[in-house]
Amino acid sequence: MEGTIYSLIPAVLMLVLVLMTRRVLLSLGTGIVVGALLIHDFNIVASLQQIWFVFRDIFYTTADGWNLGSIYLLAFLLLLGIMTVVMTASGGSKAFGDWSIEKVKTRRGAQLVPSFLGVLIFIDDYFNSLAVGQVSRPLTDRYKISRAKLAYFIDSTSAPITVITPISSWGAYIIGTLGSIFVAAEVTEFQPLEAFIKMIPLNLYAFAALLLVFLVAVFSIDIGAMQVHEKRALKTGHVVDPAKKTMSADMEKNAVVNENGKITHLLIPIIVLVVATVAMMLYTGYQATEGTATILTMFENTNVNLSLFVGGVSAVAVGLLMYVFLKGTKLSVAKVIKDGSLSMMPAIYILILAWMIGSIIEVIDTGGYLANLVDQVSFNVNYLALMLFIIAGFMALATGTSWGTFGIMLPIAAQIAMAYDVDLVLPAMAAVLAGSVFGDHCSPISDTSILSSTGAGANHMDHVITQLPYAFISALAAGIGYLIFGLTGQVTLSLGVTLLFVIMIAVLFSVGKQKKQV
Repeated sequence: MEGTIYSLIPAVLMLVLVLMTRRVLLSLGTGIVVGALLIHDFNIVASLQQIWFVFRDIFYTTADGWNLGSIYLLAFLLLLGIMTVVMTASGGSKAFGDWSIEKVKTRRGAQLVPSFLGVLIFIDDYFNSLAVGQVSRPLTDRYKISRAKLAYFIDSTSAPITVITPISSWGAYIIGTLGSIFVAAEVTEFQPLEAFIKMIPLNLYAFAALLLVFLVAVFSIDIGAMQVHEKRALKTGHVVDPAKKTMSADMEKNAVVNENGKITHLLIPIIVLVVATVAMMLYTGYQATEGTATILTMFENTNVNLSLFVGGVSAVAVGLLMYVFLKGTKLSVAKVIKDGSLSMMPAIYILILAWMIGSIIEVIDTGGYLANLVDQVSFNVNYLALMLFIIAGFMALATGTSWGTFGIMLPIAAQIAMAYDVDLVLPAMAAVLAGSVFGDHCSPISDTSILSSTGAGANHMDHVITQLPYAFISALAAGIGYLIFGLTGQVTLSLGVTLLFVIMIAVLFSVGKQKKQV
């Protein structure tokens, strides 16, 4: 089964089930079981062992011991839940909402806040997804903006901005990958950092997605299922679908709020989170850097999950300390910690199962099968970028990982391009980056999408379903851009056409909305 067309079955089955039933845990679990059965030719005992192994390896491997990266990230999610409950119980979230509604006068402005924050916090996608949600939620709730829309703003800015920023965890990883590819392929025409910067204008999906986010925020463009969520939020004030309440939503609704809270009870823990996390990222990167340390090398070698954990511990410690000394508190510290931890359990369940099916998909070699298709397809080399964009998009959708797709497809893209023309190397690899982010945006098992819905406090499948039309619009725009590039070879023209197409689509939806209102 490994590396054959049958390797697509677990991913395709999971995607079909999740779209039909919208029950994420059931769909992920089914994909895991079916994948394990395929790996072991339907041997029940061996399949159960495989499922146990992929679960165990999230926390502990026999070869490397404790998997601290996964443990740190899961612990950070628990800390984030505690931090949220602390800021709510102290009255900090309410105070910030009262203040921000005075400063931000319109619903449009409230939608632009998370959009701008998503671009400004470009250090890391995980950090972006969770931090922007924490800051924006009190404001967007006050203006009755659905959590699904907030999750879209977060998800569609976090990965696109980090993938085109050299000084980010993504940028550093990609630059390091380019270096090893160039050495292996004996490419001397480019240096890794130079190549990354030259690839930025051809990462068409990233620019299309970012532009669309701001157009959606300015013109309130609600497409497909997003209309349902926005209409409900405006009419009833329910920013989360009452029929799909999560534990987090229940706790927010029934939260005990201190009337003596101040804005500082929200801002100070968040500032501590940002400062401590970034400082730890630089420190761990410096510790792991061999030779002269630069900003770029520090981000290339940083330990993101450890940094998030340290930042979370620091923020929670400060938040709890402020809460203890606040007059009129109605919840004990133990209750705050318990409620905060429980509020994050749904997200943790989804993330663990997503990691498990990702491991199953890796063992059954779904990515390898899709990569082999590239070598077997006959095509006009001028449209190499377009083809790689589509293949990388489907691979990231099926596997739920941008970085995994980078690792598989970037060397293949460079190898194919080198066989024809060295000038095609950078466009080919840029298309892989773009397609990977597109597929990641569409995948219900993408860790970035899971954390975006968590940061926004949205139902995860509501986020996935509502984001799909916007992701496809951006992908169509990027596809047209790569088609133009294949015809003309002009980078600026391709980017311009991509952005123009996004603007045209936004105008059409905006005009259609105005006609309906008339």
